[in-house]
Amino acid sequence: SGLGPRRDAAALPSGARVPILMYHYVSSPSLTADRLRHDLSVEPTEFEAQVRWLKKNGYTTISLGQLHEHLSTGKDLPPKPVVLTFDDGHIEHYAFVYPLLKSLGMTATFFVVADYATFSYTNPTYLSWQHAREMADGGMSIESHGRSHRELRNRSFQFLVWEILGSIEQIEAYTGQRPRFFCYPVGHYD
Repeated sequence: SGLGPRRDAAALPSGARVPILMYHYVSSPSLTADRLRHDLSVEPTEFEAQVRWLKKNGYTTISLGQLHEHLSTGKDLPPKPVVLTFDDGHIEHYAFVYPLLKSLGMTATFFVVADYATFSYTNPTYLSWQHAREMADGGMSIESHGRSHRELRNRSFQFLVWEILGSIEQIEAYTGQRPRFFCYPVGHYD
C-alpha cells in the first residue's frame, strides 16, 4: 500500500487524543469588518503567544498525514502531538504564520481555495501558487478547501468533481504534492 507494514487490527489504536487547532485569519480585522470576520480572527501577537506556549510546553506539531498513519498503521506519535490548520489561504498565512512556524521548527496544514490562489493577482489578500509552493517546499502541508469555496451540499456529481478533484489537481500541479485531505467549505457536508 506504500504506507508501510500493516499491524494486526487488534494492535491498531482505536483513537488518538490529538488537539487540532483551526484558524482562519491571523490578523487584525478593520473596525468596519462584520461579526464573522471578527469571530474568525486571531491577533498576530495572540497567535504568536499561542504557538510559543505550545513549543515551551513540549507540544510537537504533526501533519494530518501523520495522524492518519498513526490511526491506520499504528505508527507512533510524539508524546504531545498537536495539529495546526489554517483555512482559506489568506496572505498572512504566508507572510506571518509560515515564517513564525518555520523559525520555531513547527509545521501546519493549510487548506487553500484553488481559485483564490489562481486569481490572487486580482485579490492580494490571498496567497499565490508561488507562495503555496514555497510553503510546501518548506515542510507545510497544502491541502484542498475546494476550487471556489462554494458549499457542496445537494450538488451534482459533476459539480463535486469540478470543485474537489479540480482543486486537488491544481494544488498538485502548482506545489508538486498531491493533497490527501479535504476541508469542506463553510463546514457543511452531506
